[in-house]
Amino acid sequence: MIPESVHQDDTIVAVSTPPGRGGIGVVRLSGKDARRIANQILRLGDEGLKPRRASLAELIDEQGHKVDETLATLFPKPNSYTAEDVVEISCHGSPPVLRLALERAIASGARLAEPGEFTLRAFKNGRLDLAQAEAVRDLIDATTVYQARVATQQLDGALSRRITPLKKQLLDLIALLEAGIDFAEDDIDVAGNAELLQRLAPVHKGIQALAEGFRYGKVVRGGLTLAILGKPNVGKSSLFNRLLQQERSIVTAAAGTTRDVVSEFAEIDGIPLKLLDTAGIRATSDIIEAEGVERSWSALADADIVLAVFDLSQAFDETDRELLHKAHASGQGIAVGNKCDLPKNAADAGAYTPVSAATGEGIDALRQAIRDKAAPVREQEGAFITSLRHEGLLRESLAALDDAKTAIGSQVPHEMLLLDLYSALRPIDAVTGATTVDDILANIFSTFCIGK
Repeated sequence: MIPESVHQDDTIVAVSTPPGRGGIGVVRLSGKDARRIANQILRLGDEGLKPRRASLAELIDEQGHKVDETLATLFPKPNSYTAEDVVEISCHGSPPVLRLALERAIASGARLAEPGEFTLRAFKNGRLDLAQAEAVRDLIDATTVYQARVATQQLDGALSRRITPLKKQLLDLIALLEAGIDFAEDDIDVAGNAELLQRLAPVHKGIQALAEGFRYGKVVRGGLTLAILGKPNVGKSSLFNRLLQQERSIVTAAAGTTRDVVSEFAEIDGIPLKLLDTAGIRATSDIIEAEGVERSWSALADADIVLAVFDLSQAFDETDRELLHKAHASGQGIAVGNKCDLPKNAADAGAYTPVSAATGEGIDALRQAIRDKAAPVREQEGAFITSLRHEGLLRESLAALDDAKTAIGSQVPHEMLLLDLYSALRPIDAVTGATTVDDILANIFSTFCIGK
């Protein structure tokens, strides 16, 4: 959390690359003294620091001894990430070298940056709005290219561009009513109820569409969980390995090899997918196996997608039937008939996707069935929000707009109607940061890494 005592006019410094050893480590300075400090800790050539050009420099210790050969780049204000003077020093990625650069910068007047403070300055200096600043965090945390692309769209202002016209329409309506109140003594009716409802409708529709987009956006950001369930020896672990395209789960001919939930991450069309291989479902007196079976049923309840697997070469029994019923009842179940390469003995299984985890037959069709479950996410590309904070604010705005519609229908005085409209406006402003309080900012930026 960024303390209240932190001075925004300080020059800050941090290592902006991940901890550990690497080929390159970047030390970033931002603030009014960034150039002076860089000149004190570096030995530069005759030309010194040149705007937006990498300059060869030597990192020196307190005695003036060369410690490392670096590249230093100056980004003058306001055309920098923070809209302040920024100097980035690319050293070799040795922890002692990076630590020396930090210590020298601090001794020369810089302060160690708090988590997210560079991006906080970019927000406070008008370089980014709050929605864009939050997208920076999402971009850093992205685990798939698709997540990165969505975060980049938000960073480019996609969400802000959708909200801005809705806010303007709401402000226009507020201005109309305020004008009507100002001229009330002249008995001028600025707008009837029908016109007010007509003006309010597109704002409500637009905010509602954005709020509902979170149903897809939370999947893009957080991913999906896919659980593979079935009786022992139906081939769950083999199917798990086949979907992962690696030998992750132990596969043997003995029933009950998997006695706990095994998890691994993959992706499908850019959506992070957590695969769960579960213990075989059967009645058992073994305490450990019984616990594994209980966890299998819990996985079914918690998963976003369930593969209910049965063995096509064996008789379809009551346990298979119960599993398929529960999987379909969840609304996310996919019936999978494994071992389709063997003679079929299962009957009355209903609709299912036939596969062979052993040969790979039908796996492409199964992958497509999984894609179909996640299809709404891709269909909504560029039209959703990914932040729970944004969703809560938009829902708050919608509730106020609903109150405004009720107030218009009840023909309440315009002074009272304006209260609802202002209540709808404030959460919209809070999405982009037009109106925020310090504790909200601290909560958001404290989740960033140091150096960003």
